[in-house]
Amino acid sequence: MSQALAQTTLYTEEDYHNLPENVRAELINGQFYAMSAPSRIHQEILGTLYRIIANHIVSKKGPCKVYPAPFAVKLSEDVKTVVEPDISVICDRDKLTDRGCTGAPDWIIEITSPSNPAHDHVLKLHLYMDAGVREYWIVDPTQKMVYVYHLVMEEFKMTAHTFQDKIKAGIYDDLWIDFSGLDL
Repeated sequence: MSQALAQTTLYTEEDYHNLPENVRAELINGQFYAMSAPSRIHQEILGTLYRIIANHIVSKKGPCKVYPAPFAVKLSEDVKTVVEPDISVICDRDKLTDRGCTGAPDWIIEITSPSNPAHDHVLKLHLYMDAGVREYWIVDPTQKMVYVYHLVMEEFKMTAHTFQDKIKAGIYDDLWIDFSGLDL
């Protein structure tokens, strides 16, 4: 779950990096959004998807890198927004810094929280679209749905899938993720 914390100040990237270690939050347009601890099913989905993607990258000796949350992504030069996607795939290694990633990842996966799905379906969708993320998946464990957004070259295409489907990763020619085999 994430919700905006009551604030009267616009915060920056430095404020984000100076948060205490035990505080999980994202900075969006100068406002902090608290992030609660993820559920067990959230972590199972995240771990399985991360492993599938990482194994694919290693087996193909590809240039991309995959990072699970918490991993700081500064989507642009705007110092008022730093997010922590559940999974980030970055193919341009020049975007990687000691603090995370600066610039749009090629592929982002978010696993929704039952208490605030609009955060991923609306707020983050627009952030990622504006930043130039090529592909964005929203995995909804409650509805057992996966929403796949292709955001390439001002083309906006969304497809909906169930947890019974095998879904092709758009940034790869040969990566399919079989959600029916996730053992959830």
